Amino acid sequence: MIRVCVAGATGWTGGAVAEAVAAAEDLTLTSAVSRSAAGGEIGGAPVYASVGEALDGVDVLVDYTSHEAVKGNVLTAFERGVHVVIGSSGLSAEDFDEIRAGAEEAFVGVIAAGNFSLTAAMAQAAATLAARHLPSWEIIDYASAGKPDAPSGTSRELAERLSQVRPPEVTVPVESTAGHVEARGATIGATQVHSVRLPGFSLSTEVVFGLPDERLVIRHDAGSSAAPYVAGTLLAVRRAMDVTGLVRGLDTLLLHS
Repeated sequence: MIRVCVAGATGWTGGAVAEAVAAAEDLTLTSAVSRSAAGGEIGGAPVYASVGEALDGVDVLVDYTSHEAVKGNVLTAFERGVHVVIGSSGLSAEDFDEIRAGAEEAFVGVIAAGNFSLTAAMAQAAATLAARHLPSWEIIDYASAGKPDAPSGTSRELAERLSQVRPPEVTVPVESTAGHVEARGATIGATQVHSVRLPGFSLSTEVVFGLPDERLVIRHDAGSSAAPYVAGTLLAVRRAMDVTGLVRGLDTLLLHS
């Protein structure tokens, strides 16, 4: 049995993950973290106000909290020798460099994905393949007006993964843009990312590959429930103890399954 703590256990995705962990035959929900529900129980497991209080007897921490809390939670888990699955967004490439080094030093595994949906993983794998053959691309990131971070974890991870393949070709360097340079979006890795935050949008990530006479668009649209993220998260939980260091992207994990 793998003993699991879910942080953010009363959130949209964290709640669904906690419920699935409690129901799984090979997993045990040992504890949960939620400031609003601290002192109670979720799925028969005690709920604590902080990760530091919740890690006794835990093998894997699943973090679905916020961009303000996730890094501190992960580093706390390292101090306790606990493996980690990161579903929270908002971490930068520099944050992940620090997490990679910390995980290797603590001899624990971390599996992080901007999106644990299996279809999102397939979209990312397809985009990575396309980047090997098509010269130019940019990313458009859509979310509701209330999403506090930009870009989304899905779009940030995709931009960094594409830039590891190679930098896209650019006709006019971004820094040479006339007018308002910021209208060209944020440069993540070597990829331009444009975040749209408006009412009526749900989470979507779109990578556009451009050629002189044609265009390829690979797009992932999130659903209205957290269910698509559960299977990928549980897969990561089951694999985290076999990893030392950092694995980024559910597609990477699937390729090595």
